[in-house]
Amino acid sequence: MGLFSKIGQGLKKTRDAMMQSMNSMLHSFTRIDEELFEELEEILVLGDVGTATASRICEELRATVKQRGVTDPTAIRDLLKETVAGMLEGGQELAMNTKPSAILVIGVNGVGKTTTIGKMAARFKADGKKVILGAADTFRAAAIEQLEIWAQRAAVDIVKHAQGADPAAVVFDTVAAAKARGADVVICDTAGRLHNKKNLMDELAKIGRVIDRELPEADKEILLVVDATTGQNAVNQAREFKQAAGITGIVLTKLDGTARGGVVLAIREDLQVPVKFIGVGEGVDDLQPFDPVQFAEALFEE
Repeated sequence: MGLFSKIGQGLKKTRDAMMQSMNSMLHSFTRIDEELFEELEEILVLGDVGTATASRICEELRATVKQRGVTDPTAIRDLLKETVAGMLEGGQELAMNTKPSAILVIGVNGVGKTTTIGKMAARFKADGKKVILGAADTFRAAAIEQLEIWAQRAAVDIVKHAQGADPAAVVFDTVAAAKARGADVVICDTAGRLHNKKNLMDELAKIGRVIDRELPEADKEILLVVDATTGQNAVNQAREFKQAAGITGIVLTKLDGTARGGVVLAIREDLQVPVKFIGVGEGVDDLQPFDPVQFAEALFEE
């Protein structure tokens, strides 16, 4: 299955939910007027695009329609693809130009964090990169074992300590191993829950300081993994983590299991944080680099 087919299939639930209403709406109008835009905005909100984002999309569409003299309501779909792709464009490429580069993966438990790390490791390994994983989620039972399984599947190295060990110490040892073994990429798992939110955020800050100190010149990404099926809650989670941990990108998982794929737009627009990867299935190759044009095409395809 090609890349576009994977994304198209992964967005099927969202597309089916939105496009049925949109097609019906567009064919019920004989001209483009304010009522059409109001109905379109409502459909976008129901797709979890978010109220502010839906409003901005429609404002941009109004301007484009006026500027280009568009009169056919069915032309709105292609204009919508163009507008959405433009809003999502920028920053989606990973910063990985140094050796090693560091990726810190954060997010609450249950969003698919460990699986995402495993799939990223497999992707980078397939690209010829030497990858080392750091099992710095020492709080959750079985987190280390789960990451070990993924390390074996992807055939990459892993650094681990015992459960309950200091996560920053694990990260320190992972970075040291990466330097010694000539690794291209360090990917560190982190806890998704501690005794309270402050503890968690303090720990993430401490891990960040270790990476900054030990790899001062390295490219670094702090990727937040969020579950698309939670809709607007995913936006709220992203907002909290952005304030506390300075995230550089989002990985949006489980898009294939939800009709709320519009949340990609809400996150990008509300938080001005780029989406780097999307998860569109269970397979190891179903974690795809985010492509705004392909996403918009797949989301609003007839």
